[in-house]
Amino acid sequence: MPNRRSGRNRDTRLRVLLLGTSPETAAAIAGELQRTELQVQLVQVDTEASFIASLRSLAPDLILATPSLPGFDVPAALAVVQALRPTAPLIVVAEALDHQTAVASLRAGAEDVMLTRNVSRLGPVTRRALSVRQPLKRLSRRQLEVLRLVSDGRTTRQIAERLGVSEKTVETHRGAMTKRLGIREVARQVRYAVRVGLVSAGDPAESPVHVSADEEDGVAVIAA
Repeated sequence: MPNRRSGRNRDTRLRVLLLGTSPETAAAIAGELQRTELQVQLVQVDTEASFIASLRSLAPDLILATPSLPGFDVPAALAVVQALRPTAPLIVVAEALDHQTAVASLRAGAEDVMLTRNVSRLGPVTRRALSVRQPLKRLSRRQLEVLRLVSDGRTTRQIAERLGVSEKTVETHRGAMTKRLGIREVARQVRYAVRVGLVSAGDPAESPVHVSADEEDGVAVIAA
């Protein structure tokens, strides 16, 4: 009997969406990912409309974005990502990065920020980002939304009203989410949701964050 799986030829390449990157940066990214033995499919876009279309059609595993795209900054891009592809990490890659942009990007949910001259960091950062988000792929869209709302401080009643379902249904989704995520304590669920960018890291005025660019390795360091 023929093996049914043999004809599927499932593409296991890492689907990478590049937003606003120059041809030179795109080439450097492709070369670095290949050097780290990651098999990738690269798609490059430079407008908000093409970005949204590619999020839907490509369903990327990873997004690399420049912070300088006119009229469509990183926080705006992340808002779209959270609506359409919340399991995909977004990494900011820039030729230069100022303090304010780095803070805004990280607070909005970017996985990391790096300078193009330090693109050699991309492999390790990518592997870490994909690994930490692996549990999210076990959740349904509804469970992801429940995790987001729980982490945003909403009560069961508020979540039920927001989703237009009963409180019992919310509790069912919440129980399934907790089991699939493997994190029982609410405090840890909140920390995880912040870590993967499902909810904001907070208002800068309420929770001071210091970001400094390390001239040696181009790493944006964030610390409370």
